[in-house]
Amino acid sequence: MTVASFIRFLATIAWLLVVASIFFAVFRSRNGRRFGSFGMVIGAVILAVGLSVAGASIVSVEPNQRGVVINYLADNAVREEPLSPGLSFILPFFERVEKYPISKEEYTMSGSAGEGQIEGNDSVAARTADGQEVFIDATVIFAVDPAQVVDVHINWQNGYTQGLVRPAVRGVIRDVVAQFGVADVYSVRRGELSTEIETQLTEILLENGLQLDRFLLRNITFTPEYAASIEQKQVAEQEAERAEFVVRQREQEADQNRAEAAGLADAEVLAAEGRAKARLIEAEAEATALEQIGEALSSNPDLLQYEYVEQLGDNVEVMLVPANSPYLFQLPTDGSAPVIGGDQ
Repeated sequence: MTVASFIRFLATIAWLLVVASIFFAVFRSRNGRRFGSFGMVIGAVILAVGLSVAGASIVSVEPNQRGVVINYLADNAVREEPLSPGLSFILPFFERVEKYPISKEEYTMSGSAGEGQIEGNDSVAARTADGQEVFIDATVIFAVDPAQVVDVHINWQNGYTQGLVRPAVRGVIRDVVAQFGVADVYSVRRGELSTEIETQLTEILLENGLQLDRFLLRNITFTPEYAASIEQKQVAEQEAERAEFVVRQREQEADQNRAEAAGLADAEVLAAEGRAKARLIEAEAEATALEQIGEALSSNPDLLQYEYVEQLGDNVEVMLVPANSPYLFQLPTDGSAPVIGGDQ
């Protein structure tokens, strides 16, 4: 209970005491008795009047409020300066105080029942740059500017929410949405849309003594026909992405198969090169061996006869050779040696 309220409470008790004293005086006079305590009644009246005047002249303003003083004698003129928090004095019975909250207030417009300040569908219907109709749910958080509370009272009194905030929000939303295409509204430029609405709304409210704390773009809905087309488009995009994924997968498999085939081909080439090099080395070795054999035979002719004999079996006593074959051994000239070759 504030000081002003307590004083008014005491004033009420004092007036009740005055009424009770008067009834008591009337009751005694009807019974033929004199009421000799008129001083008490007068005292009660003076106390009640004093407390009433004090209660009417003292105003208590809360920390989250500002007071606007209105003067009845001056055709409801207002003081230039608002009342600050605490106790203030006004001209009793000729001035009154209208208190305004300066704390944050919230106003919501929504198409869902029970979410907004107005029952039923209160979403903002707007048309995009390409003619599509959209429905926007929004919330604004704002507060009365303490320095402009007198101007707010003069221009809007206590009707600034319905008279200023609501129409301004709906008008700005429609104006800004008309600058965007429907695809921008529900996709990548939604944040830009919200920022532009907040910027324009801040200027309008500030010009009228209100401070915008935040604009919330709660939801965007479309007509059933366009919502169905969006769903179909999304399904088509998903199918296209799936097909593109399959293509990429097939390309990766083809690249892998090509890499495997290239690896096998490289392996075959390396194997063939290895075999060719082996044969070349073998041929070079054979040529070298033959060359060495030829050199050995040319320097020692008897070596061929020796090798020939070595290849004969141990039990060979007679060997026939063709008549036109050359002799492998030199035959004696005296005719004493046995015949070992040639037809006679």
